[in-house]
Amino acid sequence: MSKSPRATAKDVARASGVSQTTVSFVLNGAAGHVSQETRERVQQAARALGYVPNGSAQALRKGASRIVLLNVEGIPTGNSLGSYIRGLDAELAAHQHVLLVLHGHLSSQALSDVAQAVSARAVIDLGNAGRADAIAPDTSLDAFSAQADVPVQYLVGLGHRHLATAMPDTPELQALAGLRERLIRQATHTAGLADCPTMVLPGDLDAAEERLRTFRAEHPEVTAVLAYNDDLALLTLAAMRHIGLRAPEDLAVIGFDDTPHGALFSPALTTVHIDAEAIGRIAARNALGLPAADTTPEPARVIVRQSA
Repeated sequence: MSKSPRATAKDVARASGVSQTTVSFVLNGAAGHVSQETRERVQQAARALGYVPNGSAQALRKGASRIVLLNVEGIPTGNSLGSYIRGLDAELAAHQHVLLVLHGHLSSQALSDVAQAVSARAVIDLGNAGRADAIAPDTSLDAFSAQADVPVQYLVGLGHRHLATAMPDTPELQALAGLRERLIRQATHTAGLADCPTMVLPGDLDAAEERLRTFRAEHPEVTAVLAYNDDLALLTLAAMRHIGLRAPEDLAVIGFDDTPHGALFSPALTTVHIDAEAIGRIAARNALGLPAADTTPEPARVIVRQSA
């Protein structure tokens, strides 16, 4: 009788519905930043499959080093991300830890391999923050939620009842863009508004102009657009100008990230600012298993300019 194949981390990941990276951290003692529900699901799947970590995997143990990894794969470097990293780095340094930032396109297994190679204390995986099993602090998701509620309420206060989102077609941003889109939809639903359609814009201006024309024909009722970030909001404004639309008279536009170049455009871009540095500090304390109650981010706020 042939012996059953030995269960692998990939088998556990499939059975528990998470990534191999998450399985690695949960089963090797470095999962303080993974939700309790996810940890229990992974552990239960491992027990059911009879999974036993191999020797090299045991190299990853919480506290084995003072290195914390931050994966920002595919996320544009803007004001919020830069401030988040500064806060994360400063708080980790205050507790004698070092931050290592990864920008490359890493598979889950490659990220796990890097973490094992440096015996990482924790991993914050913003590159997959939109996934249910993402290795990322809950405070990052709280920031997205605040970003959604605040501009929606601002637009409602101006009398808008039909909103839309503008999202990128960049594959690397699909997880985060999807998360932000869902949260904006939730915020519009809570505000009692109609369904919030999504306009996916390509990065090329001519293609974006054509997509905007089509979207306007399909959704003439929409009077305001919440863009994924300032860059996409500025692309929307440029496409609007090409087809003779005015902001905010024909279509109000709001960005996110409060980047300096938004104020230089005409019309100047209305955008959303969040206290990303404080969020980074909270993420650092969560990653180290420290209380973060004494660190409270300032509320998200709309920077009101001319586009909305």
